[in-house]
Amino acid sequence: MLGTIRADIRAVFERDPAARNIIEVLTYPGLHAIIWHRIAHRLWRRGVPLIPRLISQVARFFTGIEIHPGAVIGSSFFIDHGMGTVIGETAEIGDNVTLYQGVTLGGTGKEQGKRHPTIGDNVMISTGAKVLGSITVGDNAKVGANAVVVKPVPANCTVVGVPGRVVVQGGRRVVGALEHGNLPDPEAQMLHCLLKKIESLERRIDELHSDSETKN
Repeated sequence: MLGTIRADIRAVFERDPAARNIIEVLTYPGLHAIIWHRIAHRLWRRGVPLIPRLISQVARFFTGIEIHPGAVIGSSFFIDHGMGTVIGETAEIGDNVTLYQGVTLGGTGKEQGKRHPTIGDNVMISTGAKVLGSITVGDNAKVGANAVVVKPVPANCTVVGVPGRVVVQGGRRVVGALEHGNLPDPEAQMLHCLLKKIESLERRIDELHSDSETKN
């Protein structure tokens, strides 16, 4: 376990440009949360009652990060900032994974047994993202901020939006992917319709005015 914790500490230096020295890093709540989780998880696997849950609740109180002691987490795990992060009981996380604050690896409330996500190696899940249900996020995938992912994510993909959809696969942009710079503008479309209607009414008024002058 000590070797895994050392790998977690190295991950902080590798992925956080603000990390300057070991003393500073040891104050990180994300590091505190994963260290306490590793202890709680070992006790959980040995069938120790109550204590693992107490450890996880204490860690949650001091860090704002909730990790169920049953969750399986690989080495070099990094939670950046971390406030509001939640990891469910049957979640499985690979090596070299990064989570940002507000991430939820949760269930949908409908499953039994395995009900939380399986996250591959080298995955990054951005701020506020929700990955829900017994789905798999493949190796090297990225999940965008505030995305809601309820379907499996292939390896080497980037997923964004609500619901989450693949926008990059294998380094190439997916045809038809969501482009925030080219979204339809309903207000502009409505104004355009109104202008066309006004032009039509003006033509009709001109026609009526012409007919009236002709009769006179």
